[in-house]
Order: sequence, then structure tokens, then C-alpha cells
Amino acid sequence: MLFYSLKRLLLMVPILLGITVLSFTIMHMAPGGPAEAQMEFSAKASAEARERLRKLYGADQPVHKQYITWLRKFVTLDFGEAFADGRKVKDKILERLPITLTINLLSLAVVLLLAIPIGILSATHQYSSLDRFTTIFVFVGYSMPHFWLALLLIYFFGVQWGLLPISGLQSLDLTGLSGWDRLMDKANHLVLPVFVSAVGGLAGFSRYMRNNMLEVLRQDYIRTARAKGLSENVVVYKHALRNALMPVITILGLSLPGIIGGSVIMEQVFGIPGMGQLMYQAVFSRDYNVAMGVLVPAAGLTMLGNFLADIGYALTDPRVRLK
Repeated sequence: MLFYSLKRLLLMVPILLGITVLSFTIMHMAPGGPAEAQMEFSAKASAEARERLRKLYGADQPVHKQYITWLRKFVTLDFGEAFADGRKVKDKILERLPITLTINLLSLAVVLLLAIPIGILSATHQYSSLDRFTTIFVFVGYSMPHFWLALLLIYFFGVQWGLLPISGLQSLDLTGLSGWDRLMDKANHLVLPVFVSAVGGLAGFSRYMRNNMLEVLRQDYIRTARAKGLSENVVVYKHALRNALMPVITILGLSLPGIIGGSVIMEQVFGIPGMGQLMYQAVFSRDYNVAMGVLVPAAGLTMLGNFLADIGYALTDPRVRLK
């Protein structure tokens, strides 16, 4: 198991390097640059001023030289400075990453706690009212755009009924509130973002779990277990569940990149200062340092998700360790 894990870890290094090369190149192929983005609304900006700004940011160098300069800093975990305000990119990421992780890990916990039991119940009660209801829920969850759902919830729960806050992570005025009241205020602000983030995953994971469980329940060894007189709970939760979880482990591992990528729209709608919003602003301002500073952790999460899925497979099925 240790050799298998080390082999998977070593393969991540050249893959990450290749991702950084492609991301850096594609980003610089886009029209415009940081100097043009900053002086877009300045009618009096001269060509000389733009050129000085390009030299200041190193944008006058060939792309491969810019990449080598960035890579040397990246090896030392230095992502450079943001073009917009001159702050360290690392500081901006560390400031916003906990916010995005908190929201998405909470939504992922909600998904896992609800999707697996729903999928099991749907499979064991196939064609029942519960199964039909979850099928409808899956179709609605897949087809409903997240930004539209977010705006709908904001309108009803925030504007019409005034039950929940609609933006930010805390109220503007917290003076006089106790520690518990401050905690409840933050929890109220997280309800809508966490729910919106969890809807799509809950629909998908419950359907994956249902289909996997139905396939496993048709296997010969399940019939043998029932023929031995084992109770239905032992058959389902001890013999069938373990094998039905294997494809779900893969989907779970691949869902880690969505912690950053899937937050772009949600954080813009709810006005949450997280990684998604930071990435959105960096792309439109052509801030290469910030964009790469966000893309590299996203790529790292992708590979980490694949690695955890491989380890989960190896723990679930010993035959995988021999490959």
C-alpha cells in the first residue's frame, strides 16, 4: 500500500508542471493585458505610459521567459504581487481560501449525509413513491441553473419574507452582540450559499448511489447472501454497500476541484469574498499572478482528489494495489 501511494504521489509532479505550462500559455494568449486592463477607462493614457506599465509587470518579455520567472518564484511558494493593489498573492489567497473551503466543505458534508441514505432507500424501494420523488428531484436539481436558484432564494427568503440575509458573511453592525449571537449571524449568512452549493451535488450523488446499489443488488453473491438467511439489513449495509460506494468515491474525489471552480458564480451572486470571486476579478483585470495563484491550488485539488480516489479504491478493493 505504501509503494502504491508513493507511486501515485510522484506522478503528480510532472502533471502539475504540465498544467501550469498550459494555463500560463493560454492565459497570455487572451487579448489584452494588465496594462491595457488598468488603462481601459483612461482616455488620456499615452502609449508610453502603457509601455512603462508593461515593463513594470514584465509583460514585455516573451511568454516563455515570463513563465520561467514565475516558475522560479512558484518553487519557493512565492506567487508574486497582485497587479491591482501590489499585495502579495499568497496573502490574498490565504485570506479568502478559508471562506471558500468552509462553504463548500459544509455543502459537501450535507450532500454526503443526505445523498447516500437517499440513494440506498431509493434502490431498496425501487418504483416506490420515495423513488419517484427522488427521481423528480434529480431532474430538477440537474436542470436548474445555480445562479437562477440563488436569485430566486434571495428574492423570497431575503426580500419578500426577510428570513435570511442575502449577501456577505456577516451583518454590518455587530456591536452589542454576544459570541453566540455573532455565530448565529454567520450561520444565517451561510444558509443560502451552502444550500445552493449542495443542491446539484445532492441530486447527482443520490442518483449515482441508487444506480450503483441497484447494480450490486443484482449480483450473484447478493443472492447467495440472501439464500443463507441473512437479514436484509446485513445484506444491504454489509455486503452491498461497500461495493456500491466505489464509483461514488471516484465522483467524490473529482468533486474537490469544484470547491474553487464551482464557487465563482455563487460567490458573485451572494457577494462573498472567496476564491471564486478573486478568480473572477483576476481574469477580467488580466492579473496573471492572481489568476495563476488561484489556478495552481485548483489543479492541486484536482490531483489530490484523484489521489484520494485511488487510495479509496485501494482500501476498498485490494486488487487495485497490485497494479
